[in-house]
Amino acid sequence: MPYIYGMENAQESLKHLFQQEFSKMVAVISKTFGLQYIETAEDIVSETFLTAAETWGLKGMPANPTAWLYAVAKQKTLYYFRRNKIFTEKIVPQIKSDQDSSFTPEEMDFSSKNIKDSQLQMMFAVCNPSITSESQIGLALRVLCGFGIDEIAEAFLTNKETINKRLLRAKGKLRTEKIKLELPSESEIAMRLDNVLHIIYLLFNEGYYSKTQNKILRKELSEEAMRLGTMLTDYDKTNTPKTNALMALMCFHASRFEARQNADHDFILYEQQNENLWDKNLMDEGIEYMERSAQGNEISSYHLEAGIAFWHCQKEDTNEKWENILHYYDLLLQINYSSAVALNRLYALYKVEGKQAALSQVEKGQFPHDYFYFTLLGELYKNMDNNKAKANLEKADALAKTTTEKENIRRKMNSLA
Repeated sequence: MPYIYGMENAQESLKHLFQQEFSKMVAVISKTFGLQYIETAEDIVSETFLTAAETWGLKGMPANPTAWLYAVAKQKTLYYFRRNKIFTEKIVPQIKSDQDSSFTPEEMDFSSKNIKDSQLQMMFAVCNPSITSESQIGLALRVLCGFGIDEIAEAFLTNKETINKRLLRAKGKLRTEKIKLELPSESEIAMRLDNVLHIIYLLFNEGYYSKTQNKILRKELSEEAMRLGTMLTDYDKTNTPKTNALMALMCFHASRFEARQNADHDFILYEQQNENLWDKNLMDEGIEYMERSAQGNEISSYHLEAGIAFWHCQKEDTNEKWENILHYYDLLLQINYSSAVALNRLYALYKVEGKQAALSQVEKGQFPHDYFYFTLLGELYKNMDNNKAKANLEKADALAKTTTEKENIRRKMNSLA
């Protein structure tokens, strides 16, 4: 295989290839030899990239690095199983009974179609209900997205040991429950799809609302969630209105990603974001997905959250905007009540009906006493009872975590004078 010499960015290219190809290779190997060998598949793929780093460091990158990786992974996989006598005694008979009697392991299929099918099947395996939600997210980051243990630990704001334990438990479940790499039956796929969509939603939120200061990691987490969602829209049985609604929601949120954080890694509040940094192409994609999600007669929480996110992409503070947002929050509370959603609705109510209407709702409801709650109370009491406004803003200041949040609160306190 010819090599390209003098590749200064070889290490960066290899890192990009790892995140792009790791999950594909693990999925194909696991599909070929059985999900019980998923850890072996991970080890083989990791060894393949280690070999690549050593070889390419000496010779430069090959002309077709992806094909090189697939060829070496195939060799290492066959060597591993033959060396351990698992291959001829257990695996080949099982493969022949499950697939085709003419199967030869040397033909391990790294075609684009088989890669896509294997990843889709892996998505449903990872999101099996027998695995806890927290472990599903970790497993998705590792097996579906190719993130390293260090990156997953940083995303969860925890340590490597904790993540390793979660992943071991999750993989143990894959074995003990004898979960197979296959799509659920047509009668089950709708129910199982809900769990897959929920994990993608949580994965996106891990990036978008993450507390980590690593902006690159945060963005990559959200982008990987969107990639998995796109994979679902490419398959007829999972390309549902609900799937498209989730894609619309993620596109609208992601369109404002670059405007949400400044050079010092402080989060920028919505009102202070530079609209010129919003990604108009992603907004247009979101609108396309939103139109597709309107087919059928089901309205999910993803539809309603996408509607709210769409109106937040309209920067101008109009009555139409806040009336629509309030309407969506009213519907969302009916199908998926949470105190956080109720608190967000309270802000929309204030924008539509005024302070008194919002304050009357505060007295009736149970809201999380967080930074946003006390900031909102400070805003509602301003010029009505400035002592109460100040007291609530002081509580908000104590709970605020970022410099931007604290600066915003102190500006509000100064304006009371």
